[in-house]
Amino acid sequence: MAIIWLDDEGLVFPPLEQATRTPNGLLAAGGDLRPERLIAAYRHGVFPWYEADQPILWWSPDPRLVLFPDRFKLSTSFRKFLRRHDYEVSFDRSFASVIRACAQPRPYGPGTWITTEMQQAYCRLHEKKLAHSVEVWEGDELVGGLYGVALGGVFFGESMFSRRSNTSKLAMAFLVWHLRAWGYQLIDCQVVSRHLLTLGAEPVSRDDFRMFLLVNLGEPGKIGPWEPLIGVQQLYEF
Repeated sequence: MAIIWLDDEGLVFPPLEQATRTPNGLLAAGGDLRPERLIAAYRHGVFPWYEADQPILWWSPDPRLVLFPDRFKLSTSFRKFLRRHDYEVSFDRSFASVIRACAQPRPYGPGTWITTEMQQAYCRLHEKKLAHSVEVWEGDELVGGLYGVALGGVFFGESMFSRRSNTSKLAMAFLVWHLRAWGYQLIDCQVVSRHLLTLGAEPVSRDDFRMFLLVNLGEPGKIGPWEPLIGVQQLYEF
């Protein structure tokens, strides 16, 4: 099946059923990353994922990895870590720093899909209070975190990083605790990851994911700035 090319004007994506099987979930190419298109993409069940030498590629994989906040799992060893760490965790204190850190090459590969263009696009969403970050601090040093997009009652996770053992997991636990408190019902994790599976994420079909979006995107979500409701030391009671 031929890939649909998007123009720079319209914001309509093809039906999800037109996504390719190989590679899994490629739906469209082209377009741009302006906030209106990104919002339309997430609401449709699509996200951008491409490298610097490629056009913008839009994906809807099947299955889709999701995490229901009330099914989040913490291991016994991580609960012990929660009782003895000295890190501080914040929301939206340094969004640009978090996305830059997530864009750094990983030990298992030299490249990154979080291009400069992508960083600028999500910073614009952050300015509109639609993209949010979680930061983990050791003193004044940023040592872990994650970022994503919040629409309705859904948080669309994008990427995380860790410069100390367990700090990305700490950011995730802090986020999930608050999403539960604020009434969020779904975290989109996009593609299957062994790490996220250990935290309780589970694959669902594309059709089920679309239904979850229809039900939860109409929820109010968190209105206003994201401020912590608890200190990070209280997470051991999760």
